[in-house]
Amino acid sequence: MTIYRAVVARVRPLTPSMARITFHGEDLAAFTSTGVGDEYVRLFFPHGADRTDVSLPESTENGGWRTPEGQPEAPVRNYTIRSARPEAGEIDIDFVLHGHGTASGWAAAARPGDVIGLNSPAGLYSPPADLAWQVLVSDLSGLPAAGRLVENAPGGVTTRAVLEVPDAAAVQPLPDRPGVRATWTYGGNGHGPSRLAELVEAAIPPGTDLTGGYVWVAGQTNALRAVRRYLRKELKLPAERFKVVGYWMPDGDTWTERYEALPADVRSELDRMWDNPADEPEDLTIRYEERLSTLGL
Repeated sequence: MTIYRAVVARVRPLTPSMARITFHGEDLAAFTSTGVGDEYVRLFFPHGADRTDVSLPESTENGGWRTPEGQPEAPVRNYTIRSARPEAGEIDIDFVLHGHGTASGWAAAARPGDVIGLNSPAGLYSPPADLAWQVLVSDLSGLPAAGRLVENAPGGVTTRAVLEVPDAAAVQPLPDRPGVRATWTYGGNGHGPSRLAELVEAAIPPGTDLTGGYVWVAGQTNALRAVRRYLRKELKLPAERFKVVGYWMPDGDTWTERYEALPADVRSELDRMWDNPADEPEDLTIRYEERLSTLGL
């Protein structure tokens, strides 16, 4: 894994709820995009008031990172790459502006010259070789990835995107061409109950011919638990036919604190749930998420 130093080059408001920040820098000339539409990086933010002072971590031999001894630990958040232009040494990242949190607060005040760190990208979108149609569903947090996936949709593949945003002001232009269709709905996103599970079921109802299909869903993590169950248990989709990616959680900043406050035996029980290698990872995830739900997590 490589750690890059990136400098804000431009800030462009896209909608009242999202801004696009372009990063550049000598380091980014070596940035290698995976080309996968939902590729993401970890962003390392300044730890203090100086927006150019970032305690960049060091790569480790096992593919991780560590903070240099004696240096403060940088706040870290995961973000999708909206576009990458290695020839220009630039990448774009779209930030949701929701008025709270480390990343959103930083982005709201971003200006040219600000500095962050980021690591090598990884992608999750992985359609099967026989892809004939795909359904992409996300809330506002997944919109940058969904937008890039729509833009990169292969010719001859029917692509339907269903996008839940707070209101009409959050809608962004997406390609309009044969075989590609975007549907916008309003709600969720912390302003009301998420409708992601409902939207997935409406887009792929029981009885749908699933031959050649692929489903990608991203957004509010706890709302996606019902989505995963529906795709896996009701539609009986093989794991390689869908990807469900949690991007954010209500009160996410306290989630780890609440998890660590669980009794030791409960945390051990949760850890042991991953110990059966004979089970499919998606089935393990479903059982794990069901247990988290019973614990209020």
